[in-house]
Amino acid sequence: MKNLFTKGLLVVAFTIPTILSAGQLKGLNVIINSAEPQTQMMAMVLSTMAVKKHKKIVNITLCGAAGDLAVKGLKSTPVKKPDGKSPTPKMALKGLIKAGATVQICPLYLPNASKDKSVLLKGITIAKPPMVAANLLNSEFNNLTF
Repeated sequence: MKNLFTKGLLVVAFTIPTILSAGQLKGLNVIINSAEPQTQMMAMVLSTMAVKKHKKIVNITLCGAAGDLAVKGLKSTPVKKPDGKSPTPKMALKGLIKAGATVQICPLYLPNASKDKSVLLKGITIAKPPMVAANLLNSEFNNLTF
């Protein structure tokens, strides 16, 4: 019983500072590599909330199968939301770009998909690994991977 109480106290001790400091964070680094539309959409929803509701900076890096979201002409699968609407992750991504999110594509995606930067949606650039790494190590940002 004493051991359980001690563990609970430790969880609270480590959780409260995180919650209290969350409002002081500059934003999110979001890495999306999943091909699964619901997973992609959840990344977009959380990113949108961070930008619009909480006025935070959001840096998105698309890798692997999620790189298809950055390509003009490639369709993404609609995802039914609780309100009955069925947007696509690509529609949400375009909205994030308009709202000010930075969106980059992994530099490995284009050559491995036999494509060049001319296929990218407006507002999406090719990521520079040193800059992405610096963002990921910045303690003023939380990192999310989908």
